[in-house]
Amino acid sequence: MTDMTQRNRPERPEGEGDDPTPTQLRKTSVTKRGGGDPADRGRTTIADGVVEKIAGLAARDVLGVHAMGSGFSRTFGAVRDRVPGGAAKSATRGVKAEVGEVQTALDLEIVVEYGVSIGDVARAVRENVIAAVERMTGLEVVEVNIAVTDVKLPEEEEEEPESRLQ
Repeated sequence: MTDMTQRNRPERPEGEGDDPTPTQLRKTSVTKRGGGDPADRGRTTIADGVVEKIAGLAARDVLGVHAMGSGFSRTFGAVRDRVPGGAAKSATRGVKAEVGEVQTALDLEIVVEYGVSIGDVARAVRENVIAAVERMTGLEVVEVNIAVTDVKLPEEEEEEPESRLQ
């Protein structure tokens, strides 16, 4: 060997021969890129609107929930839905979320069907919303506040304004 090769060769602890064993090769050939678990490289943020949409859809799935939102927001949404090119029915209507880095809190406004137990519906909404949000986002849901803003009576018609177009 030349002097140059000898100088560039890494020093080995005493007792090791000139030829490395397969175990020594495996240990030295593994290189870590970036360091650490790939799942820990970076940050994921979840927008309030994402949590609101998940919660709104989960709440609507509960039997006894007729609609979401207060009377004004439902009326405004119905008008907006009828305008050509207007937005589709909003999944976030009646839902407000405050999202932190690891926790979220939700406020929901619901309209229940006449004859159902409001307590049972509220409990089922809480359970469904918490399960959906925690499963999909990984956030801890610290509270789900529910305001029952109306009761849908069987004889009431849908609250959509009459069309003025003829």
